[in-house]
Amino acid sequence: MRSAIEKRRIASSESGQSTIEAAFALPVLMVLVLLLLQPGIILYDRIVMEGAAAEGCRLLATTQDVGRVEEDYLRRRLSAVPQADIFHVHSTGCTWDIALDGDERCQEVGVRIATQVKPLPLIDAGVRLFGLAGSHGNLTVEVERRMQTKDAWVAESPDGADPRRWVS
Repeated sequence: MRSAIEKRRIASSESGQSTIEAAFALPVLMVLVLLLLQPGIILYDRIVMEGAAAEGCRLLATTQDVGRVEEDYLRRRLSAVPQADIFHVHSTGCTWDIALDGDERCQEVGVRIATQVKPLPLIDAGVRLFGLAGSHGNLTVEVERRMQTKDAWVAESPDGADPRRWVS
């Protein structure tokens, strides 16, 4: 049997092992978290941008004279994206690029939304290495949504696209 002194000596000599293991494991764990965080941020941006683009298409499909009101509406919808550079670069001026195409008189309407996202540390080196970064070292996130303004049955209707003729 071992004496109590021997047991303490063995326990104290092994207690430093967990500290060494943690010193190696924590940096690896932090890098993994960092690698999972950037795609999550970009996915969140894309989800908000897709929703805004779809609403913009519905708005354009019911509007005759497209103006500043539609773009302002989309910018309000896009304000759900935080104004932090890792979500949407806003420190050098707003980078939302919104393009509206068509109105209710057209067969198809479209909305294109793009923005700049600053990559997280460590990821920015990989982004630059693979040539994915723009001129300022940022990633570009872009969505485009297109939509028919009238269903096929409306286009084929003998009454045309005039709702007043459908009712009569």
